[in-house]
Amino acid sequence: MIAKLSQLFVRTLREDPADAEVPSHRWLVRAGYIRRAAPGVYSWLPLGLKVLEKVERIIREEMNAIGAQEVRFPALLPREPYEATGRWTDYGDNLFRVVDRKGTDMLLGPTHEEMFTLMVKDLYKSYKDLPLSLYQIQTKYRDEARPRAGLLRGREFIMKDSYSFDVDDAGLEASYQLHRTAYTRIFERLGLEFVIVSAMAGAMGGSRSEEFLAVAANGEDTFVRSPGGYTANVEAVRVAAPAELPIDNAPAMAVVETPDAGSIEAVVEILNRDFPERTWTGADTLKNVLFMVTEPDGTKRPLAVGLPGDREVDAKRLEAALEPAVAEVFGEEDFKKFPDLVVGFMSPVSIDGTRVLGKESSTKIEYLVDPRIVTGTHWVTGANVKDQHLSGVTMGRDFTADGILDVADVRQGDPAPDGSGPLALARGIEMGHIFQLGRKYAEALGLKVLDENGKLVTVTMGSYGVGVSRAVAAVAEATSDDKGLSWPVSLAPYQVHVIATGKDVEVFVEAQRIAEELDARGLDVLLDDRKASPGVKFADSEIMGMPIIVVVGRGLADGVVELRTRATGDKREVPVSGIVTEVVALAAAGGQQA
Repeated sequence: MIAKLSQLFVRTLREDPADAEVPSHRWLVRAGYIRRAAPGVYSWLPLGLKVLEKVERIIREEMNAIGAQEVRFPALLPREPYEATGRWTDYGDNLFRVVDRKGTDMLLGPTHEEMFTLMVKDLYKSYKDLPLSLYQIQTKYRDEARPRAGLLRGREFIMKDSYSFDVDDAGLEASYQLHRTAYTRIFERLGLEFVIVSAMAGAMGGSRSEEFLAVAANGEDTFVRSPGGYTANVEAVRVAAPAELPIDNAPAMAVVETPDAGSIEAVVEILNRDFPERTWTGADTLKNVLFMVTEPDGTKRPLAVGLPGDREVDAKRLEAALEPAVAEVFGEEDFKKFPDLVVGFMSPVSIDGTRVLGKESSTKIEYLVDPRIVTGTHWVTGANVKDQHLSGVTMGRDFTADGILDVADVRQGDPAPDGSGPLALARGIEMGHIFQLGRKYAEALGLKVLDENGKLVTVTMGSYGVGVSRAVAAVAEATSDDKGLSWPVSLAPYQVHVIATGKDVEVFVEAQRIAEELDARGLDVLLDDRKASPGVKFADSEIMGMPIIVVVGRGLADGVVELRTRATGDKREVPVSGIVTEVVALAAAGGQQA
């Protein structure tokens, strides 16, 4: 059925929405695909809904192709299953909690591992029922502290989540690979440039985790890749620790006068001035940063992080490492609770050799260090005395740590952990995330089946998510330009946009005829039959972004119409008699040439 623009529920906007930060947000709103209902919450208009449905169709086809079966759970869920797995608490403020009229605690589902696990537990009892993969496409809810970028970071969003159930780890690996292949096909069909990177499992848990990232300059995720093929989300990069050094060769610890040098830069300047026999850099210093960590249950604990002075603590890497707990840098009130610490001159050890940081120290502050700080390495660090530092402070001789915490910033040119070359940093949009969950949820909720020997065994699970509404935004990010949206043929609400320009009745009659013939050939057609100026119609066609545009206007008197390709901007005249054949061929070719 032909859609007429004069009747379509849409209004294009000439101004950007005030809160638009990225192109996809700007153009999806301005072109009339979505409308903001509340911060991080959007309504879908007819044009946007058609794109969303086409994304869902691709996902369903690929999920069905690997034998997964579709189900649908409610969004309003009981508290008890999430209590059993600990996620009622672990999700913290990100969870939408509600109370019904009877005082019963419930939640709006952020993800559905618990519900899938319980459904399989209720219906399946034998290894003969497995392997099994189930999926749904459904709305999820997370109370984002700072929703932004339109559909890319919302409080309500549409997701495909699927779960595999197997008797053993070999079965889980097979299911994981099936999903990995299906995801590759999905994102290829969406036309996205994407990379698969190692990732953190986070609150989901599990032994293996990978993300599918759409490469995008505006992406919120930073990832790394090396010439030798190493790829990882920046949070998952693991620094290769250097070899330990003999302590006997380390220099003696000595006091360095550093008046008013409360920063790494000031300390390095003094070192190069007073000890010019060598060049000093921030990498020779040991920086100690204090955080107050808040657990999901509200309890707080101090944490000190030691790292080379030329590095900073990466907030996202720290967040991922401590999840579900959250950390904030020590504030003035926090320091008041630890009067023995001298701000700007903090140290793991004092001048007299007394341990200052660590569980066994007088402060009892847990002390975790960067992997580069290994036994035998020696550093310049604070003396825990105002205007003084210590040189030759040696790991394993003068101080020890309670453990390792790999949260320093990752930089362009850093060596890849696997030795495959220097790392390059890039940005991406997380489109999919796959996990080998193992038995975490099955054990918590009692999902067991009888194996072939009649023995009860705990089922092992995988979890696999695709951001469906986010995919619409990701494609818009990748294909839009400074004029508006530009959809690929496979996802466009309408493959062909027929525009009647001018006032002659013959133009509108011919435009209607061409639209009808294209419709009869199986193409989705949008007909601009409005009584509006050509300029308005052309501007709207560019903002809306249909891939193929047919302009019926003054050239009709000479037996020609204009054929435009939105993605390339190409335009050429085509005889009226051949326009339908040309458009059908162009659509079959993906709309990439006119």
